Amino acid sequence: MRISVLSSGSKGNVTYLETESKRFLLDAGRNYKYISDALNSIDVDIKSIDYIIISHDHSDHISALKTLISKTKATVILSEKQFYQIEDLSNYPHILVCEDELTIDNVKIISFKSSHDAVDSRNFVIEEKGVRIGYITDTGYVNTKNFKYIKNLDIYLFESNHDVELLQHGPYPAWLKKRVLSDDGHLSNKAAAFYLTKLIGDKTKEIVLIHLSETNNMEEIALETINNTFMEYGIDFHNIICARQNEITKVIEL
Repeated sequence: MRISVLSSGSKGNVTYLETESKRFLLDAGRNYKYISDALNSIDVDIKSIDYIIISHDHSDHISALKTLISKTKATVILSEKQFYQIEDLSNYPHILVCEDELTIDNVKIISFKSSHDAVDSRNFVIEEKGVRIGYITDTGYVNTKNFKYIKNLDIYLFESNHDVELLQHGPYPAWLKKRVLSDDGHLSNKAAAFYLTKLIGDKTKEIVLIHLSETNNMEEIALETINNTFMEYGIDFHNIICARQNEITKVIEL
């Protein structure tokens, strides 16, 4: 597998994942040109994308979807409720509905509900030949019943959206602060760090912190929070990077 986060943050989210035989985008929240240019930088033609997996219907995750499907004819993977929510897909013939599990060639996709203020918001684990990648984002909390899917993964793409102090003393209006902090909002650095102490294991090779807020977070704070939390729990793990809004991550190969 090869994976690179092409863009992550409040202005748009999209990740590239390549298996032995298929090429995927996880979400499509930047414009077509940005995605195409980012893929070109890692020698991938955007028209070679086979599948687009959608986590939920907020614009920072689907803003390029209409253009992408018109130019690539990629198959869109999403839940039934999401399909009916996204008008751009109403007459699109290349749809795969995934409610729990879906297998494409040797690739297994596990879909499970997250907790976010969107119609049927989902997170995913993608597995090929025993290698598993988790995409956990846009959720106010991680339900422990889903731990069975996301324990001891090889790679975690894990939301670390905000620092609580920065958010509470920042410029957001009160209603928006309340939304971000709610169970239907986003994971804080502290919450992400705590969950990861319960999830990572001996197979885990890398953690990519995603969906960092440009207003209510800083990379150094997110990394310091997770490193300090790991230290408190006696966890010696340091392969942690932050995904950025306008810069792709390194290509992680497994």
